[in-house]
Amino acid sequence: LNLEPPPPLHRSQVPTISMAESNGIIKSALLVFAMEAEATPLINKLGLKKDDPAVIPPPAPCVTYSGEYEGLKVHVVWNGRCVVHGVDNVGTVPAALSSYLAMQAFRPDIVISAGTAGGFKSQGASIGDIFISTSLINHDRRIPIPGFDTYGIGRLESVPTTALRSALGLKSGVVTSGNSLDYTERCMEIMTSSQAAVKEMEAAAIAWTCSLFERPLFCVKAITDIVDGGRPSQEEFLENLHTAAQALQGTLPRVLGFIAGKSLAQL
Repeated sequence: LNLEPPPPLHRSQVPTISMAESNGIIKSALLVFAMEAEATPLINKLGLKKDDPAVIPPPAPCVTYSGEYEGLKVHVVWNGRCVVHGVDNVGTVPAALSSYLAMQAFRPDIVISAGTAGGFKSQGASIGDIFISTSLINHDRRIPIPGFDTYGIGRLESVPTTALRSALGLKSGVVTSGNSLDYTERCMEIMTSSQAAVKEMEAAAIAWTCSLFERPLFCVKAITDIVDGGRPSQEEFLENLHTAAQALQGTLPRVLGFIAGKSLAQL
């Protein structure tokens, strides 16, 4: 097994999350959700319909919905439910699968990783806040081998959304992903050194998938719990999930209305 890292990539070779035509007009959007409780309020509000026949066939567990909002084609993919445990398929593996298959099926102009998350009070987060991502990292892929260490962090940039954030009055920051609701001491060191504002379990995987398809991505995350607040995350998450999902329902249509018909440069 050769563990020697390859030569560093030239900047032009580094994968980016961008449309092939950077001045293209946004006519379709794909929203990726991990949990049904996060997706349902938006599906109901926009009147989206479950795709029938399914555009993503079994055995993939994800479920898709489609419709139109203010001239924008809107597609939603939810990771679906685990047939063994009966819970939502959360985490990076289901997120990568769902987003990959949905991008193959719909070829959206832009992708939004939407849902709930933990926030850092040190970065200005409070319960119920909505954050837009600036960049994305992994905090639990710890590979202390030259070359693999930076691969593990896997930092990718979101599409810039300065105008969107200003128009809607939304907060912004680094979104960090890991496959556990809690975290280790080393995870916290990575999150702190990266100035993470939002901690969740899927977005970095979705961003990586977007980089394969050269599709732009940003996250819209509602805060359910405070990572550096002293309370167990699971308690705050369960207390505030419904409230955060409702906050997403109020914000996401405004986000979709803003991006509809615009170019990436206008975001």
